[in-house]
Amino acid sequence: MLKRTKAYEFLKSTNFSLRKPILKEVPVEPAFPFKEYPSATKIKLSLETISSTPNLFEILSKRRSNRDYKKYPISLKEISLLCYAVQGITGRAGPYLLRTAPSAGALYPIETYIAINFSSEISPGIYHLEIKDFSLALLQEGYLGDVLSKLALGQTFVATASVVFIWSAVLRRTISKYGNRGLRYIFMDVAHICQNLLLACEALGLKACPIGAFFDEEINVLLGLNEEENVIYIATVGK
Repeated sequence: MLKRTKAYEFLKSTNFSLRKPILKEVPVEPAFPFKEYPSATKIKLSLETISSTPNLFEILSKRRSNRDYKKYPISLKEISLLCYAVQGITGRAGPYLLRTAPSAGALYPIETYIAINFSSEISPGIYHLEIKDFSLALLQEGYLGDVLSKLALGQTFVATASVVFIWSAVLRRTISKYGNRGLRYIFMDVAHICQNLLLACEALGLKACPIGAFFDEEINVLLGLNEEENVIYIATVGK
């Protein structure tokens, strides 16, 4: 029965082997490397130094998914540090802006959206992380925790989290170079990013939980995504 599933078919169809040639696929035009909302109201993020945090191996040993949040506000400093951990720029290689998380071919197909439910300094709403100028672009005002909770198959802790990170994939960025196998790389990319978030939360004394169960199409509509961009992962952060 396993061999009849779409998942198995995809895995096998994108396998490389010395016994078979790597076939040339239908060409796909590359996408622009950054998504920006130039007319949106923006909040500049900053990176203040942290006085002290546990060492890496202590953080790794303590990391656990936590869903018990108390609707406590999160600060601009905390949000800034989490955004840096997720996709902060750390260097340049030719035209590529390298980040805190690796990406196949340095193509960075993942876009980050943040639903802020409770913050002491930022109004509730949905924001887009603008990579180049390290800011949050306001896309939709207002508390949307209850809406996101319903779209996450009724998981109530989404509504009580301080912030909700939502990651989408701009498929052409990676598939234009790697073809169908590129879909594997896209999911690897977002996993690297999410783990960075989880470890940063542990370092800051915050709690987090990744989510893979949600209504994809409805969240796509909520974020205003076109058919070439699709939500693929979510994580809640709270206190």
